[in-house]
Amino acid sequence: MKKLLLSLICCLPGYMVNAQESPLIIPTPAEYQKGKNSFLLSDKTAINFSEDLLQEEAHYLQKELLRKRQLPLVMEKAGHGNQNISLQIIPTIKEGYQLTISETNITISSATETGIFHGIISLVQLIEQAERGPSGLTLPTWQITDRPLYDWRGFMLDESRHFFGIEKVKSLLDWMAYYKLNKFHWHLTDAPGWRIEIKKYPKLALVGGIGNQTNPFSPAQYYTQEEIKEIVQYAAERKIEVIPEIDMPGHATAANKAYPEYSGGGSEKHPEFTFHPGKEATYQYLTNILKEVNVLFPSQMIHLGGDEVSFGNQKWKTDPEVQDLMNAENLTNLKEVEDYFMKRMADSLYSLNNQLLAWDEMAEAGLPTDKSILLWWRHDKPEQLQKLLKNDIQTIICPRIPFYFDFVQQEEDRFGRKWAGTFNPLERVYNFNEADLNVPANKKHLILGIQANLWTETVTDENRLDYLTFPRIAALAESAWTAPEHKDFENFSDRLKKHLTLYKDASLYFHNPFDPKLHPEPIMRTSLRK
Repeated sequence: MKKLLLSLICCLPGYMVNAQESPLIIPTPAEYQKGKNSFLLSDKTAINFSEDLLQEEAHYLQKELLRKRQLPLVMEKAGHGNQNISLQIIPTIKEGYQLTISETNITISSATETGIFHGIISLVQLIEQAERGPSGLTLPTWQITDRPLYDWRGFMLDESRHFFGIEKVKSLLDWMAYYKLNKFHWHLTDAPGWRIEIKKYPKLALVGGIGNQTNPFSPAQYYTQEEIKEIVQYAAERKIEVIPEIDMPGHATAANKAYPEYSGGGSEKHPEFTFHPGKEATYQYLTNILKEVNVLFPSQMIHLGGDEVSFGNQKWKTDPEVQDLMNAENLTNLKEVEDYFMKRMADSLYSLNNQLLAWDEMAEAGLPTDKSILLWWRHDKPEQLQKLLKNDIQTIICPRIPFYFDFVQQEEDRFGRKWAGTFNPLERVYNFNEADLNVPANKKHLILGIQANLWTETVTDENRLDYLTFPRIAALAESAWTAPEHKDFENFSDRLKKHLTLYKDASLYFHNPFDPKLHPEPIMRTSLRK
C-alpha cells in the first residue's frame, strides 16, 4: 500500500511535486514555482536593460558574475533576446520584483531600480549555487514574485569600541546587500573613541580617536571624510542607506578628551561622560559637527544617541550653569535637562532637513513625531515600546533579545553577553515575530522594521566580528523580509547549509550551528599591546 501511494504521488502534476521545493535563496521569496526545464548560462549570454537608469544595476550584475563565477558577460541596452538576462522597468509591479527563469530567457522586472537590484541578488544566489557543465551553468526554471515585509532592514556596527576599517566595512556591506538588508547604522562616536574626521574640529579624530575598549593607548583610528564618501557611495550602489550615529549628550568621553571645554563631567566609572547642557557654546559646537556630518551622509538621517545619560550626569546636579538652565527653563530634574538638550539638538538637525534618530529613552521627550524615528532596544522594558506607540512615534525594533549580536549564540561561548542566562542563538533570531509584541492594530504602521546591533566591547578583531555576525545575519534577513506565514526554520536551515560554503570561500570565521566544533569561538584579545 505504501509503495502504491508513493507511486501515485510521483505521478501527480509537476506543480504539485514542485510545491514542496523552494529556491536556495535567503531570504526566501514570497511566492515561487519551480518549472521542469533549465536555462543554460554561458559566456554567450548577454545582460540587457530596458532603460538607461538600469545601467548601474546591469553593471553590478556583470561584475558579480565575473567575480563569483568567472563569467565575463557583455551588457547592452536592448530588448529581449534568446539566452539573455533582461532587466525591465514595469510600473504595474507596485512593490518588490518578479524573477522569471525560462529555458530561453531570464527576466527581472520591477517598478523601481531597488526592486530590480533585489531581483538581481536573488538571481546571483541561484547562479552562485548552480552546477557547471562543459557548456556553462545550468539553472532550474523558476517563476518568483517577491516583496519585503519591512521597509527598514537594518544592521548596526559599533566602531567606537573597536575599529575595523574600510575594507571590512565594505565586506559587511556586500553581505548586507546579499541578504537584502538596506540600512547600515554606523555607530561612529562613543566613550572609547571618535571615528570620523571633522574639519572644523580636527582634534576630535586626532585626539579623540586614540585608544579603544581594550587598549587606551592604541594610535588614533578614524575615517577620513574621503573614506566616508567612498563607503557611502559603495553602500548606495548596493541600495543601502548609511545612517551615522553621533552620540550625545552622554557617551561623550572621547570628544571631551579632545575639546574639554564642552564637557559636562561624568562619574567615577564614566569620567567626562557628557556634553555640557548649560553652555550655549556646546550647542553651536555640536551643530557645527552635525553640519559636516550632514554633507557626508545623503540619507538625511542622523542618530543622536540619547541613551544611558544617567551613567555620568552626576555633576549636572551641582554645576552652576546647569542649575541656571534649570531655573530659566523650569526644568525640575536631570531627565528634563537631558530632554531639553535633545530637543535643542533636534532643532539643529531639522534645520538641516534631517530626520532625528535616537534610542527609546527619548520616548517621552516631546520630539516631533513626523521628524523622528526611535529605536526600541530594552527588551526588559516592553513598556517603552508601548510609550513609543502611544505617542505615535515611528519605531525600529531592535531589542537585546534577540537582536543584539554581541550576545553569545550558544551556552558554551565564554566571550560576550547573556541576560539572566538568556542569549541569542540562530533560531531565536529567526523566530522573531512582531505578533509577540502586542502591537495594537491601529499602531502597526508605526513599526518601520527591525535591526540587529553589534556592539563591540568584546569584539577585538575580524574573526570575532565574523563569528558573531555569520550566520545570524541570514536569520535576521529572513525575519526582516519574509512574512511569518512563509517562514520555516527547518527549511531555512537546509538553505543555510549551502550558504556556509560561501562563508568558507570568503574566508569568514563563521559560527557553524550544525557542527560548532568546526569553528570554535575565537578568544577575545585583551592585551594592551597591538
